[in-house]
Amino acid sequence: MTWTVDPSRVITAEAKAAAAAAATLRAFEDAIQAHVDAMARERTFRDGVTLASYVASTNPQWAAEAQAFVTWRDAIWAYAYGELAKAQGGLRQQPTVEDFLTELPAIAWPTA
Repeated sequence: MTWTVDPSRVITAEAKAAAAAAATLRAFEDAIQAHVDAMARERTFRDGVTLASYVASTNPQWAAEAQAFVTWRDAIWAYAYGELAKAQGGLRQQPTVEDFLTELPAIAWPTA
């Protein structure tokens, strides 16, 4: 009996590294999204998607909160992807998820 290697089943070091990087990125994305949704819940919205949907609301307070939130959410994700790319490229040390969340920009809610 001879044993034949099936190349499609071979897991290379590169494949392992890519899978680890993808898992790390996913952990950061999940934590950041939870942070974004928690911020929306602070304003009594169900989640970030719900709050963002009020951007064109006829209620001026809701529309203002939604616009501030969308601006902040965009800044969060732009910062996150930029810094995570630096970490993956070796330009900065890989932070823990918890430490990274403390680096994220703060939201500036509109005043009533």
